[in-house]
Amino acid sequence: MSSEPDRPARRSLIGAGTQVATEVSINFGSAIAGLLIPIVGSVVVVAVRQVITAIAVLPFYRPKRAELTWRRLWPALALGLVLATMNLSFYEAVGRLGLGIAATIEFLGPFALALVGSRRLLDVLCAVVAAGGVVLLTGTEGAIDPIGVLLALTAAASWAAYILLTRRVALRLPGLEGLSVASVVATVILLPIALIVVDYSRLDWRVIGLLVTAGVLSSAIPYSLDTFILRRIPPRLYAIITSFGPVIATIFGVLVLHEQFSGVQLLGILIVCVAAGVTIATQREHPKSELESTAEGIS
Repeated sequence: MSSEPDRPARRSLIGAGTQVATEVSINFGSAIAGLLIPIVGSVVVVAVRQVITAIAVLPFYRPKRAELTWRRLWPALALGLVLATMNLSFYEAVGRLGLGIAATIEFLGPFALALVGSRRLLDVLCAVVAAGGVVLLTGTEGAIDPIGVLLALTAAASWAAYILLTRRVALRLPGLEGLSVASVVATVILLPIALIVVDYSRLDWRVIGLLVTAGVLSSAIPYSLDTFILRRIPPRLYAIITSFGPVIATIFGVLVLHEQFSGVQLLGILIVCVAAGVTIATQREHPKSELESTAEGIS
């Protein structure tokens, strides 16, 4: 019979393992999306993902109609616009740069929030080191698409805005109710565009199946498991595991999309992840870092 002190450790292990599994799910879904972007375009991929997010979240976190006043609702509406921008710019960047590079640059958004207001020398050093990692990743190995970099930076800024708005929305709409509203808004924005630009001749059951699979892996599974995970691990550990998402993205970029990286680029990706992980792991519990707010919802 296990001892009482072992139970928290076992719960943490299960929670951390599940969080790693969700990171695998998100990035595997993004890799599948990378296969689909040349076929149907990023707008269609993102629109399908948002539809699936809404389907996954709305039945369980639908706000009461009486609570949907403008004062409570406007942050969720803004969150929906940011959500659409973040996902669309990220997948456009994946189409131009590849998954590994796009995911690493995008992560600079929440990493920057973790550094905002910090006066610690360690955080300054981590920021400098991370900047060096980005230079190694994008500026040392041949030509890289500047528009793709700009799109990835747009996704990074959008992710930072997503984190800030998620915290604000959580104060007005409990649980994932704000996310459900935001998902509907993002769907309303993107779905009509997707229906106009999609090349219907390229849609078959295989493509449709992959679109649904990408949406389920990137949205439905992670959102459904977030509550389970956060009951077992602290937000800081959640964010630390999240900080190594670019490494997982790079692995799937190689395995699924057959992306190729030089040793210098792989070093750059690892440097960015380690710098972010060190920053988060060494911060004080209070006030909570902005990056820890990713525990409230990952796009």
